[in-house]
Amino acid sequence: MKIIGLHSSPISSLSRDGFGSICQERRLSSISTPSRKNTTLLDQARKTPIFLTSVLIIFISQAVVGQTQKDVERDRNRGVVMLGLMKDYLKEYYYDPSYHGMDLESRFKVSENKIHEAANISQVLGIIAQTMVELNDSHTFFVPPSRPVDVDYGWRMQAIGNLCLVTEVDADSDAAVQGLHPGDQVLSVDGFKPTRESLWKMEYNYNVLRPQPGKRIVIRTPAGEERELALKAKVEKRPKQINPEEWFNQAFKDQEDEKKLPRYFDLNADVLIWKLRHFDLTESKMADMMKRAKERKALVLDLRGNGGGQEVALQKLIGYFFDHDLTVGEMKRRKETRPLKAKSRGDNVFKGQLVVLIDSNSASASELFARVIQIEKRGTVIGDRSAGAVMRSVFRPGALGDMSNGNMIFYGASITDADIIMSDGKGLEHMGVVPDELVLPTPVNLAAKHDPVLARAAALVGFELTPEKAGAMFPAEKEKD
Repeated sequence: MKIIGLHSSPISSLSRDGFGSICQERRLSSISTPSRKNTTLLDQARKTPIFLTSVLIIFISQAVVGQTQKDVERDRNRGVVMLGLMKDYLKEYYYDPSYHGMDLESRFKVSENKIHEAANISQVLGIIAQTMVELNDSHTFFVPPSRPVDVDYGWRMQAIGNLCLVTEVDADSDAAVQGLHPGDQVLSVDGFKPTRESLWKMEYNYNVLRPQPGKRIVIRTPAGEERELALKAKVEKRPKQINPEEWFNQAFKDQEDEKKLPRYFDLNADVLIWKLRHFDLTESKMADMMKRAKERKALVLDLRGNGGGQEVALQKLIGYFFDHDLTVGEMKRRKETRPLKAKSRGDNVFKGQLVVLIDSNSASASELFARVIQIEKRGTVIGDRSAGAVMRSVFRPGALGDMSNGNMIFYGASITDADIIMSDGKGLEHMGVVPDELVLPTPVNLAAKHDPVLARAAALVGFELTPEKAGAMFPAEKEKD
């Protein structure tokens, strides 16, 4: 799978747990599995070009319990093998042959030496992850082996403007018991201050590299009260996964669950709101939605929280809004540059008023779509600045162990294989899309579950909608953080 992406900036030090959440899609191929004649999900993954999504493969390092010196040496050796494969993948696929000035051989040699001194598997995986992220690229990162447990912290936070705010709290969580509420500002997590730039690193560390039994946070309530909370997570053992099919299916589980949520809402005969959670629609489903939209005078396309999806889906969706073919941008690859184009859908084009909603979790294909709408002056983009994670990458797998006895360890890497330059000559990586109209929910809005952004979008298309009613239209998407 090909992907375009999300969140990137340098990591201070993995040893200080200063890491965070990443988005990705994956391309699985040439992994040591028994041959099969029938097409499977993995076979499809090998073929499908994809723009990066915000659904993260939440695979976490194995727990370290009572390790012997022999275990440590085994893990070090495995780490050296994994590190070497990361370097090979960079050499083969990375779009920039200069690696942004990194001396690849020297840097990886330093990491290999550190691995030989690592005290446990957690340190080993941290060294590999640190090495990859130093390229400061939203789509280039290490995906460690599957974790033996599922960890659910029971609450979620998001960058809104320049603040990091709690957006959801599960009713049955320890966070709810201790009085954490949507709208609370997160001032620190285990001593580290979350920012728009660092939040993904923090989430990547807690969700991927080092799942924890809880987090100690300092919050500020909408009323201005500061509190310190020690919040426990739910930790459940996961059945041992022994094949890549299960590994891949687990990666898409949360995304499949989200597909069951409502996708659209008819305000009236003239206005349709479409909540597009991923660029994952089949051509027939997209055609059905756009047929519904074509019957209206206005469409509000809500891309908040949409981390991307399939490249072909992006191209086709853009084609539904223009009566002519257009070039989205240029894809700069290691050995070539080629245009990314969208073909007009002709008589099926939607010609009505368009308002696009984005936020800090809108990434990749969402950002490309929103920016095209701005550049071509086709509609109005409102909300918050987007993620600024727009590259294209391939996911490459790795495996250690013996498939015959079920003792396999699967891991991988997301490698950026193209940068994307928009038709205006500018890129979006690290920059994001600045909305035409900045509309941010306040802590009070979040606490009351009101949605002033959607309410404002409705007003722009001539429909009166209160923030309270807007907030009740679509259920919150639960992503384990």
